[in-house]
Amino acid sequence: MATEQFDVTVIGSGPGGYVAAIRGAQLGLKVALVEKDKRLGGTCTLRGCIPTKQLLMSAHYYEKAQKDLKEFGVQVSEVKLAFADVQKRKEKVVMKNSKGIEFLMKKNTITVFKGTGKLELPGKVLVTAEDGTSQTIETKNIIIATGSVVRPIPGFETDGERVVNSDHILELKEVPKSLIVMGAGAVGVEFASVYSRFGTETTIVELMPRLLPIEDEEVSKELEKSFRKRGIKAQVDTKLEKMEKTETGVKLTGKTSKGEEVTLEAEMLLVAVGRMPYLEGLGLEGTKIKVERGNVQVDEFCRTGEPNVYAIGDVIPTPWLAHLASKEGILAVEQIAGKAAHPINLRLVPNCTYCDPEVASVGLTEKKARDEGYDVKVAKFPFSASGKARILGEEEGFVKIVSETKYDELLGVHIIGPHATELIAEACVAMQLESTAEELGNTMHAHPTVSESVMEAAEGIHGLTIHF
Repeated sequence: MATEQFDVTVIGSGPGGYVAAIRGAQLGLKVALVEKDKRLGGTCTLRGCIPTKQLLMSAHYYEKAQKDLKEFGVQVSEVKLAFADVQKRKEKVVMKNSKGIEFLMKKNTITVFKGTGKLELPGKVLVTAEDGTSQTIETKNIIIATGSVVRPIPGFETDGERVVNSDHILELKEVPKSLIVMGAGAVGVEFASVYSRFGTETTIVELMPRLLPIEDEEVSKELEKSFRKRGIKAQVDTKLEKMEKTETGVKLTGKTSKGEEVTLEAEMLLVAVGRMPYLEGLGLEGTKIKVERGNVQVDEFCRTGEPNVYAIGDVIPTPWLAHLASKEGILAVEQIAGKAAHPINLRLVPNCTYCDPEVASVGLTEKKARDEGYDVKVAKFPFSASGKARILGEEEGFVKIVSETKYDELLGVHIIGPHATELIAEACVAMQLESTAEELGNTMHAHPTVSESVMEAAEGIHGLTIHF
């Protein structure tokens, strides 16, 4: 059994873990990174953010070539979907990202241990490799960054064939003729967007009254309208109660909130609800680390109940987003290095959904702002009035600004439309710097760009929008 001393050991190499490791090395700490998977990168790189966005990009290009290019004067004939090549492209991009993380570990002289990490407090982590061999890491600090896994839903158990989860659907060999998506959160609407464009007859079922329930209500309505145009059906306000496997696929039955019976059939069911923190074998039993409803409890500085043990990312009860996990990792490791710590303002965490049209937001929705007692003022600018959006042929959607009247403070920005997930960065910067709606509206934007729509929406707060 080998022993080695580190300043900090990070368990998990996802976007929280590997970023924490790199920042620790940058600050002069001796860092160890423990990863049970054969490749580095965690769920985001291997089974989440990166592969799904690559599938979305392939679907985007396929749809453009099949339907839209002739409107731009480009004549294309015999457009075919080579799904095997789509999957090869996805795997290539995933591998390149994972290899990039491996390179960054070497560049920053971070020691990587392959195996499952288990806490042996105080100050030790036992790493057990796939072949059963183990070694002990002696460490002054520990960061738990083990991420999350798919949560089984009773009655809707997946088999990887007719009933799949978000991991399985990334590895399909063929495009299904029909698909029911259970859950209209980011995962559900993204995969619906992918496979509907690949030619799959797609239906989304959601327990809540609307798609993307955490987003602004007007955004949800606009997305449902856009999906309807694309032939994606939305069965909202519906609880699925029973699943049967048939000779040709699956049959689902359920009820709406009004008690109406619902029956749906398709070749495949995607269960796109339910993930849970991955804490298996971590050795939290008998420690002062509290776990409630499956989540590790931490304070605003990501500190657990055990001295010198931190937790970040999907294992704690903050939004499960890769970019937030990265910032949490930096927050934790900077404390370890003796830097001044400032809690993360969760109101400034952007949400991005990469369906078509894209959806992005930061801050409060209009309803949430009113519920919190703000005197709210709202303005919208539609992409149909944007010159650049017309050039792109992507005129759906809008930018919505939510502000308050007393100080003209920006409370939230909500975007649905072309490049929404890129445009939201401007709103994040503005809100981080405590800009007013007037200041955002007065900021000169290049023409023609879709980013002008953010400026014009902000101008609208004071009735000064030019092009709408």
